[in-house]
Amino acid sequence: MYKKDANYQYFSQKEDFQKPESFEVMKSGDSATTNFCDELSISRSKRHLPPTHYMLKIESYSILSETVEKYESGVFEAGGHKWRLSLYPKGNKKMNGTGHISLYLAVVETENLPLGWEIYVNFKLFVFDQIQDKYLTIHDADDSSIKRFHDMKTEWGFTKFLPLDTFNDVSHGYLVNDCCLFGVEVFVHKHSAKLECVSMTKKPDNCTLTWKIENFLALDEESYSQEFTVEDSQWKILVYPKGNSNGKAKAISVYLCSCNCLLSDLKYFAKFKLRIRDQINKNHVEKTAKHWFSKSLKAGGFSQFLLLENLNDASKGFLVNDTLIVEAEIMAVSNIKLFAQ
Repeated sequence: MYKKDANYQYFSQKEDFQKPESFEVMKSGDSATTNFCDELSISRSKRHLPPTHYMLKIESYSILSETVEKYESGVFEAGGHKWRLSLYPKGNKKMNGTGHISLYLAVVETENLPLGWEIYVNFKLFVFDQIQDKYLTIHDADDSSIKRFHDMKTEWGFTKFLPLDTFNDVSHGYLVNDCCLFGVEVFVHKHSAKLECVSMTKKPDNCTLTWKIENFLALDEESYSQEFTVEDSQWKILVYPKGNSNGKAKAISVYLCSCNCLLSDLKYFAKFKLRIRDQINKNHVEKTAKHWFSKSLKAGGFSQFLLLENLNDASKGFLVNDTLIVEAEIMAVSNIKLFAQ
């Protein structure tokens, strides 16, 4: 018996049926709109569970098959989209389906979808075996196969859904008393991924920040420079005047800090130089580092950058008139952007 657990369409074909004057010919012969699987890629099995989303019952099937080339079912909804079944009772001849029933799933009302729309779907088609009280399930041999519906491909299915000899043989139970039942399950895979785009830039423009720290000897705690931008990423210099090792340090600590990591879970790479300028002799002290910056590692640099005894030695030229000049030069940097898909 038929189990009405899905959307259910009842079609009864009468003897006095008149073919409509206007009959739309589906462009299923166009490879841009229809795709089908050959026999090697089709899997057939039977189950008791009825189709989840839609069933199409046809009475007087023989009259229907002699009258129309294609029958389109009513529209049903599944996965937030509108669909219908397209049935060729004697096969889709344009796709070499002669001698078979052809059955397709088509997405409809696509004019309401945004430009460039795509729908990823796993679907199964069914025909009811009225003798065994089971549904013959037909789908891709790869049960996890996902079909992509889009503007140029609005229909997928099986041109050789079932041989007509098999379908018409009463012993198989698909066509009994000229009555049959088809069905479909449609499972839409929601596409909510993000795209991360990464590129690397060497020697970016405006890559050096010069920070002149006046009244340096008055500083006791950590101190940050103003923010500067390199290739759409923001940076600061961090200085610990007396080191960052709980008072035990004997050197000034200098770091490069990423401002982007404070608001993002992404990582940012930089190859950079940190420099303390010798304002007298031009014998600058500089060190090079590579670092992946993240929310947990937002700073990269050197805890022992320059010994305090050398820093405070006036003859060395680092500290002049209580002014220290610190620079950060970014030599290479990553550019990371996120896009919703």
